[in-house]
Amino acid sequence: MTSRTEAMQNQGQDEQGIRRLVIVGGGTAGWIAAAAFARLLGERLAITLVESDAIGTVGVGEATIPQIIRLNSILGFDEHDFVRRTQGTFKLGIEFVNWSAPGSRYLHTFGDTGMNLGNVHFHHYWRRHMMAGGAESLWHYSLHQLAADQNRFGKLERVGNTAMAGLAYAYHFDASLYARYLRAYSEKLGVTRQEGTIESVQRDGESGDVTAVTLAGGVMVEGDFFIDCSGFRSLLLGQELGVEYTDWSHWLPCDRAMAVPSERLPDLPPYTRSTARQAGWQWRIPLQHRTGNGHVYCSSFLSDDEAADTLMANLDTPALADPRPIRFTTGHRNQFWAHNVVALGLSSGFLEPLESTSIHLIQSNVSRLIELFPRGRVCAADRAEYNRRTIHEFAQIRDFLILHYHQTGRDDTEFWRYCQHMSVPESLTHKIALFASSGRLGRDVDDLFREASWVQVMLGQGVVPADYNPMADRLEAAQLGQFMGDVRRLVEKAVSGLPTHADYVAAHCSAADSAGP
Repeated sequence: MTSRTEAMQNQGQDEQGIRRLVIVGGGTAGWIAAAAFARLLGERLAITLVESDAIGTVGVGEATIPQIIRLNSILGFDEHDFVRRTQGTFKLGIEFVNWSAPGSRYLHTFGDTGMNLGNVHFHHYWRRHMMAGGAESLWHYSLHQLAADQNRFGKLERVGNTAMAGLAYAYHFDASLYARYLRAYSEKLGVTRQEGTIESVQRDGESGDVTAVTLAGGVMVEGDFFIDCSGFRSLLLGQELGVEYTDWSHWLPCDRAMAVPSERLPDLPPYTRSTARQAGWQWRIPLQHRTGNGHVYCSSFLSDDEAADTLMANLDTPALADPRPIRFTTGHRNQFWAHNVVALGLSSGFLEPLESTSIHLIQSNVSRLIELFPRGRVCAADRAEYNRRTIHEFAQIRDFLILHYHQTGRDDTEFWRYCQHMSVPESLTHKIALFASSGRLGRDVDDLFREASWVQVMLGQGVVPADYNPMADRLEAAQLGQFMGDVRRLVEKAVSGLPTHADYVAAHCSAADSAGP
């Protein structure tokens, strides 16, 4: 350790408060936490991350949502360098194939569809147009859909001089390279990495707080505050502090996955694909050097061998390895912060990667923790607020995921019949009923998913509103037809000027031009 780190450790949790932060576990969660704390509180904290090369990470969190751009901005990452060094590509949304019915297809894009007008969301004008005889889907007016259809991508903040927003995007990347990139960044800011496996945990006899972890070989790492990034084991929060787990598998029954890399896709599409299967779904994530694939499934309806066979039989490019199994239980710890320990990532809970929220939840929880991080000793009110807000966010995402499974016309397998007829949270039932009646959404103001996201998945899963916002009637019929046509022409013109996704990556952030992280 550096002399500065040693000095700060010796001060301990005295009148200066928390000075020694210990992160247990690396991977994406651990190194995001290390990078963010080093960037924002590094002058105050001595940060040590304990991980072992002997312990593998899940490492399949390769797709993200646009909120990661904010994290990268805070950390000061150059976007093209970041994408280059993580073998990344750009992502406009997620294509859902066979979800509402066999043969169905829709894109959950990151941006608005069409263009809102007069404080009325575009889908209300679209619904009025459809009820008057219009034949085109909502996605006919989507900038992101047309760009995805043509495998195009480029930086476009706004469409011409109009109020139409440009392309919203996120990234695909290699999770192991991402962790390596974050590690290099964190260590430059003074984070100490301690190699080793944890054999025991020490706690204060009076308060019950964790005071240290002891590694194989006897090295003791002391701290005032601990972040548990130990994965599904939840070494500190679950095993040591005994925080119990809330199981949501009755609503989200998939409990296993098979993951396998395959060769690079030739056309490099700018979106993730999720294809519904017999008892779950298969992901496809395009990277520069390979393709990430996986099959998420419910073991009550499909055997491991059947799941592996289904995955391998439906790859678009030749496999580069054998399928790797992953087991999980959807849900979360009843507390995310207990005593002086906060769990992040898999040690705190798990929501399947259907909407690419895994890395966002790490990012969101780190941001929340930094916002509420104690200057002195841990305050019960701060801890309660952190738990309240984190549990609420998990529940919001849970409902959005359940919508994909429950609101389906599929009844061709036992799994899909179960999902179609299962009871769901009242919070989701209300949203579905409200949208089905009038196209409105009872969306919480702090919901991760924007109104456009709920609208696209509702429609994509077959929920078509019976009516629309009456404010959409302020346009005359001829004006409405002109407006819809103008929107489509704007979209076509904007997309025609974009390069292909493969050309954009090759020109700005090709990993072939990098010497490596």
